[in-house]
This record gives sequence, structure tokens and C-alpha cells, in this order.
Amino acid sequence: MKPTVVDHIGIAVKSIDEALLFWQSSLGIKCTGVEEVEEQKVKTAFLPVGDTEIELLEATSEESPVAKFIEKKGEGIHHLAIRVDNLEAALAEMKDKGIRLIDETPRYGAGGARIAFVHPKSTGGILLELSER
Repeated sequence: MKPTVVDHIGIAVKSIDEALLFWQSSLGIKCTGVEEVEEQKVKTAFLPVGDTEIELLEATSEESPVAKFIEKKGEGIHHLAIRVDNLEAALAEMKDKGIRLIDETPRYGAGGARIAFVHPKSTGGILLELSER
């Protein structure tokens, strides 16, 4: 597995519209688009900053993992995403090392990226997303 870049930092918010006011108006960071990922029950907005992006995450259902996160911990950093060049190989390598995975096979996330999550119990409390674009 070879991580190539920090792909994005996911931030859980109650309202993307309200969050965008801060990021766009206060910091001048432009949103490249808002998208709904039905499978994950979430609406996302990406804001590029250099070679990485900020991903705002708004739950579209009370059953969404993001809704549960906000209920338990409040708004804030939800996950860190690292881009890898071969997601299947990265997952196999991590599994062989005994690393606990949430997703053992890739799924599709926002922007058509193939993604998989690593369990926070294996990463010192950080929800880690592996992303292949």
C-alpha cells in the first residue's frame, strides 16, 4: 500500500448551507459542488484547499452514520481520508496485518471515488477512509 496524498478531511455538520457560509464567506474557499450519496444517507460538499479538500457532511436521515456521530459527539471532524493507488491491495495488506476494517471491499463514495473505512479501534480513535480516484 502506498498512500499518495491526504485526499480530504470530512467534517460532520448539521447544515451544509450554514457551514458553507463560513468556509466560503470567511475564508474565501469555493465549493466545487454538492452531492447526495444515498447509500450513506449523506449530502456532501467539497472545498479544495491546495492538494487536498474539505468535505462537509450533512445527514439526510436520522439513521445516517453522520447523524449518529453528531448526536454522540456534536459537529466536527468526522474522518481523515488518505488516497491510495490500489484500494483492493491496501485492504488486503491491512487485513493481513490484523487491522480492523469496517469495509473489507470497496464501495462508491462522493465524486465517484472508490472508498473503504478502517475502524477507529485500529487507528488510535480516528475514522480513516482509504480512497482511490
